[in-house]
Amino acid sequence: MAGKKKEASLQASVTNQEQWEEMLATKGLTVVDVYQQWCGPCRAVVSLLRKIKNELADDLLHFATGGELVAVLRGANAPLLQRIIVEELAKEKLVLETGVERKGVTDEGLVDDEKKDEEKTPEQSEEEDSIIVPASKSYTVAIIKPDAVAHGKANELIMKIQDARFEILAQEERTLTEAEARDFYQHQAEEACFEELVQFMSSGPSHVLVLSQVEGSANVVPAWREYIGPADIEEARREKPESLRAQYGTQTLFNAVHGSEDIDQASRELAFFFPNFRTASATEQDGEEERVERTLALIRPDVAREKREEILAHIHKSGFTVALQRDVLLTEEQVRQFYFQHVEEDYFPALLRSMTSGPVLALALARTGAVYLWKNILGPSDVNEAKDENPECLRAQFAVENEPINQLHGSESLEAAEQEINFFFPKQKTLALIKPDAMEEHRDNILQEIRGSGFSVTQLKEAVLSRDMAEEFYKEQREKPFFKQLVEFMCRGPCLMLVLTKENAVEEWRLIMGPTDPEQAKETSPDSLRARFASDILHNSVHGSSNEQHAEEKIRFIFGDICSDAELTADGGTNTITSEKEQDNSSDENTGMSRSSTEEMSDNHHEGDQHNSDPCSPQREGSDDPEQGN
Repeated sequence: MAGKKKEASLQASVTNQEQWEEMLATKGLTVVDVYQQWCGPCRAVVSLLRKIKNELADDLLHFATGGELVAVLRGANAPLLQRIIVEELAKEKLVLETGVERKGVTDEGLVDDEKKDEEKTPEQSEEEDSIIVPASKSYTVAIIKPDAVAHGKANELIMKIQDARFEILAQEERTLTEAEARDFYQHQAEEACFEELVQFMSSGPSHVLVLSQVEGSANVVPAWREYIGPADIEEARREKPESLRAQYGTQTLFNAVHGSEDIDQASRELAFFFPNFRTASATEQDGEEERVERTLALIRPDVAREKREEILAHIHKSGFTVALQRDVLLTEEQVRQFYFQHVEEDYFPALLRSMTSGPVLALALARTGAVYLWKNILGPSDVNEAKDENPECLRAQFAVENEPINQLHGSESLEAAEQEINFFFPKQKTLALIKPDAMEEHRDNILQEIRGSGFSVTQLKEAVLSRDMAEEFYKEQREKPFFKQLVEFMCRGPCLMLVLTKENAVEEWRLIMGPTDPEQAKETSPDSLRARFASDILHNSVHGSSNEQHAEEKIRFIFGDICSDAELTADGGTNTITSEKEQDNSSDENTGMSRSSTEEMSDNHHEGDQHNSDPCSPQREGSDDPEQGN
């Protein structure tokens, strides 16, 4: 009877200098585990190393516990470890075959920290601790929470994040103190679960990441929030089963990952974790542009009636782009809401009278440094001071005789600007479809365009439409000669249906789509989706609602009742703003003014129709739907 074969030892144990020198004299690549004195070999890693050795079956590959350092890996990242070993083994063979010099690496973690710090100048230390983000890149803070770290999911999550085309600009493992957790989540201090949240976030280590996107052009904040999914785990599993929270969270508090809510919160959170954060200078960026800001400008009624074009000329001359524009009739209550910090001031009655005396022209202005530059152009808020100290400023030039109130408003800070823009231009929802003809080849490009244009994808569903559903969706076209062909086309393969949220979302999405006819799109809007991806008027890649009312109807048809479209104020009331033209157009709902989005298939459709179907379109002077959803 044959004796049992003795299993060969995978790793050589190195316990003294002689054994170390003998191991270094061995030809080939040696993988060394130098930390086993703490806790012994990691069985999972030993199994991995044995698997690699068996698969490669290479005599030049050796393993040891305990010459030239050529690569270092911290943490049990099995896929990365295997890849490093294979790559380094190939390099070692090249060294043996060609005699080229083997270049080593320095592991900063193995250098005496005190000695290393002594050798640095203060300037070098500060520079190395800085987190530098190009000004043209958007960024967000992501946290892999203690529950995911405790379950050993941190490395797996990091790999998924990178696979999803997010770029990790900086990362660190950090255990928050209770005080730090309270400070970080102070904006949630009034919520019932605040104490439990503080205890959880200080219960163990978290991984803090600064994320951007590989492409560098998109707004990473909504993209990351879409990727992690809703905070409520049940909602995430139901609505976005592929999201990180659906896959790794266990309950709403223990939902695995965190994401900044907006760019302002991302800035605050980045300063919290990385105080030395800074954006790159123009020289460091090699000419990259700084991040564009937005600020709110208001032209009050007294000068909006007669001087608006002159003021707009000043705005354009100063390099601003008017991103959003509307004329608005404000109620007394709305003025009190907007200027709630000023209601006790002596000048407030005059301000209230001015702001309710007629339509206010509201503008969202965009450019680099928009907030500071607009405030500087406006000049002092006191009219007399503006005239005396800076007679060339706009408030001095456009002051109204015998009127103590200045006639132009500007946001005080970037944070205030976004809040004020949201007040006058509430978020709006629209329905978008990626049609069957574009799903296979152009889906990713279209989704990238959506995210890069600043839309938030608040609902998403992929499905093959049944005939009944397609007929109901396009019911307005039932009498049109192309109806049967349209229904058959829409049922032939999967569609991706999305709810897009943004200021002026309906019109913005229609502009991005371009004219219905791809040939016309190529002439008038060559960068539009239909110009780039559509083949003909039927196979035109994408669909979008023509107005807000139609968007609401179709969203409800596809997704059901998903949420209220009213923006809630702090006291739980509803904040709606009345457009100057709303009263004149209030009867249009029953007179055919709200054109169905599916009329875009009409043979006599032209570009003007698709942009002017909504009587309250914000692209038209003095108009905008006042009750856009937030």
